[in-house]
Amino acid sequence: MTSTAGGRQGFAVGMLLLSGLMWGTTWLPLKHFAASGLTGLTMTMCTYGLIGVIGLPFIFRERRQWMQQWRLLLGAAVFGGMANACFVTALMYGEVSRAMLLFYLTPLWGILGGRIFLGETVSLGRAAAGALAIAGAVLVLGGPQTLLTPPHLLDVLAVGAGIFYTSQNLCARGADRIPVATKTFAAFVGCGAVSALLLPIAGHAFPDISALLAIQLGLFAVLWLTGAMWTQTYGVTHLEAGRTAVLTIFELVAAVVTALWIGGERLPAIGWVGAALIVTAALIEARPTTPDITPKKEVPA
Repeated sequence: MTSTAGGRQGFAVGMLLLSGLMWGTTWLPLKHFAASGLTGLTMTMCTYGLIGVIGLPFIFRERRQWMQQWRLLLGAAVFGGMANACFVTALMYGEVSRAMLLFYLTPLWGILGGRIFLGETVSLGRAAAGALAIAGAVLVLGGPQTLLTPPHLLDVLAVGAGIFYTSQNLCARGADRIPVATKTFAAFVGCGAVSALLLPIAGHAFPDISALLAIQLGLFAVLWLTGAMWTQTYGVTHLEAGRTAVLTIFELVAAVVTALWIGGERLPAIGWVGAALIVTAALIEARPTTPDITPKKEVPA
């Protein structure tokens, strides 16, 4: 039985690494669709939103389990939609390595959000992780002189994606009576709805999509995104939280390495130092939960 359990855990690790590779290289098809004339909002609506539509019957079937916490589920959907709209746009039009590193400031937002909304105590280790994340971001953006110049819109979107993603996770953590699959599908529904609402506000007309491009979008949504989601869900379900969080950082590594290797991007020396600080912060935050960061109050449904 021990060997069976070990084999199952090994398979779960493999699935989580595969998920990280798939999420980390999502920028490749995104760049292709950008070259085909699609905007980030259009891309999010047509692909992430498609998965949301597929998941609607499942969400409706589980309505008795989420009715009492529907506000939190709605929050997870809206924040998830905002996060993906910002993140997809940043990846499609910006430097992949830069966008990924700025997005991975999530340890900082998780610390602040957990403290403000969930009443979590910030330990010395978590405070250090937040400080490292801030320092890393400054270095990735070019050093202290960056603070004297206006930020680039794509950098703002990448950072915003991390903030919205953390907000989604906070809502999901508060919605403790709602199944994980329902919360996951709700985020995809939010992607479609938020993107559809923002499309006219951003002044983006819906482009003409050829039959070939429509097939490519469908395949990307059903095979790539669904495959990444399933392998991630399987790994998270069968591994302890601390180990899962550490392995999930493989997504960042996969994205940066492939962007430098395949995409021809360059990261200056100061950027590498910043990347190391951000990864260190993520590893600190990924440690198993200890009693000093146990939530101190309940989140109202």
